[in-house]
Amino acid sequence: MALLEVNNLKIEFPSRHGVAVAVEDVSFEVNPGEILGLVGESGAGKSTIGNAIIDLLSPPGRVAGGDVF
Repeated sequence: MALLEVNNLKIEFPSRHGVAVAVEDVSFEVNPGEILGLVGESGAGKSTIGNAIIDLLSPPGRVAGGDVF
């Protein structure tokens, strides 16, 4: 049984100019005893994914799809 499961996560930031998709279709799971590291370039969405998982996205950011268990 996974301690954390993220399925098809999609995060958007709507604005008056349209919608910017910051994260699209991210899935992973962390099982007991495992360590997961997110790596990527600056602006790739690492912190945005973490904030979405713990429900701390700053408005106007929103989880537009997917599940976090």
